[in-house]
Amino acid sequence: MSTTRLAGPAAPQTAPRPAGRTLVVLVVLLVAQFMLAVDFSILNVALPAIGTGTGLPIGRLQWIATAFALPAAGFTLLFGRAADLYGRRRLFLLGLALLAAASLAGGLATDPAVLIAARVAQGLATAAVTPAGLALLTTAFPEGPLRERALGLNGALMSAGFTAGAVLGGVLTDLLSWRWAFLINVPVALAVLLTAPRVLAESRPDADARQRLDLPGAITVTLGLLAAVLGLTQAGRHGWTHPTALPVLLLGAALLGVFPAVERRAAAPLVPPAVLRRPTVRLGNLIGLLAFLTETSLVFLLTLYLQEVLDFSALAAGLSFGVLGLGTVLGGTLAARAIARLGTRGALLAGGLAQAAATGALLLLGPGAGWLWLLLPATFVGGVGNMLVIVGFMVTATAGLPDREQGTAAGLATMTQQIGITLGTPVMSAIVTAAAPAHGILTGIVLAVLANTALVLVAVLASTRLRPRS
Repeated sequence: MSTTRLAGPAAPQTAPRPAGRTLVVLVVLLVAQFMLAVDFSILNVALPAIGTGTGLPIGRLQWIATAFALPAAGFTLLFGRAADLYGRRRLFLLGLALLAAASLAGGLATDPAVLIAARVAQGLATAAVTPAGLALLTTAFPEGPLRERALGLNGALMSAGFTAGAVLGGVLTDLLSWRWAFLINVPVALAVLLTAPRVLAESRPDADARQRLDLPGAITVTLGLLAAVLGLTQAGRHGWTHPTALPVLLLGAALLGVFPAVERRAAAPLVPPAVLRRPTVRLGNLIGLLAFLTETSLVFLLTLYLQEVLDFSALAAGLSFGVLGLGTVLGGTLAARAIARLGTRGALLAGGLAQAAATGALLLLGPGAGWLWLLLPATFVGGVGNMLVIVGFMVTATAGLPDREQGTAAGLATMTQQIGITLGTPVMSAIVTAAAPAHGILTGIVLAVLANTALVLVAVLASTRLRPRS
C-alpha cells in the first residue's frame, strides 16, 4: 500500500499572521462559520420552551434537531461541487440570505409546520455556506503556514461556537424568549451579507469546468446521505430495532455504495475520480471522521456519567464541559505552530496520541464526585489533542488540490464532519445500552469509553500512513 507524502517537520518558525485585506476576509469567513456553529447547538436547551410555544408535542421535539441535521449533512457534497462550478462567493451569499430568512421565519413561527420548515431551510443554508466558506478560506490563503493558521482559528471558533450556542440558548430563553435563539442569527447574517461582497473575490470556474452538474451522482449521494443520517438519528433516539433505523440506514449504505459506480460513468462527475484517488483526501477524511465521532460521542458518554452516575444537574454537567471547550480553543490556536514545528503528520500523531491518552484515562472513573479531578484535566487535554487532529485533517484533506476543486474537497470535509457527529452517539449509546442491564450503567459507560479510545488509536494508525517528504 502506498503512503502519502506531506510536508514534514521544518525548522521551528512562527506562523505568519493575516494582515490588511486578508485579515478582513478571514474575519468575515470566521464570523459566518462561528454563527453556523452556534446555530448547531443553540436550540438544544430551548426545546421544551419551543414545544410549549408552538404546540409541538414532546414526542416530536426531536424533529427540530433532525429537520436541521438531515439537509445539513445530506446536501453538503452537492453544494460543495456546485460552489466549484457556479461560484463560491455566490453560493456563500445565497446560503447566508436563506439562513437569515429561515431564522426570521423560525423566530416568528406560531405552529409546528412553519417551525420545522424553517429548520429544514436553516439546514440547507448550513450545507451551502459551510463548504463554500471553507473553500473561500482555503483559496484566499496559499497552502502553507498562513492557511494552517486560518484553519486553526476556524477550528477553534467552530468549537467555541458549539459551546457558546448551548450557553447562549439557555440565557436567551430564560431572559427573553426561545424565539431569540432564532432571531439572533438575522442581524449577524445581514452584517456578513453587507460586508462579504466588498471583500470576497468570486471564484470563476475554468472554461472546461463550465458544465452541468452531475444529476445522477447528485441524486444518488444526496439520497444516500439523507437516508444514512436519518437512520443513525433514529437509532440514536429509539434504538436499532426501530422500523426507521436499520432499514433506512441500510438503504443509505446501499446508495452510497453505488455512488462510485455512478461517478465512473459520468461525463462530469460530482466528485472527480482524481480527487477520490488522492490518499490525502481518503486518509484525511477517515481521520476527520474518527476525530468528530470520538469527541462528540465522548461528550454524550460523560453527560451520562455526570447526570446518571454522579447525579449532577443539567446545568452543572454543562458547566463541566467548559473545561473541554477551553481545551479545544487552545488546540485550535496552537495548531498552526504545531504543524509548523512537527509537520502535518507529526501534529496529527501528537494530537491523536494526546486524545487517546486522555480518553483512556477516563477508564478509571468511579462512582464518586471525587473522580471529577480526573475527568476535568483529562477532557481538557483530550480537547487540545482533538482540535490538533481536526485542524490537521482539514489541512490534509484540502492539500495539493487545485483551486477549482477546493469546493469539492470542502464539501467532502464538511460531509465527514456531519457524519462523524451523527454517527458517534448511536454507536456509543448501543454499547452502553447492551452492557448496562447486566452490569450497571457505569460499566456500560466504561466499555463505551474503551471503544472510543480504540477508535482514536485507529485514527493515529491512519496518520502513520502520511509519509513526510524526504
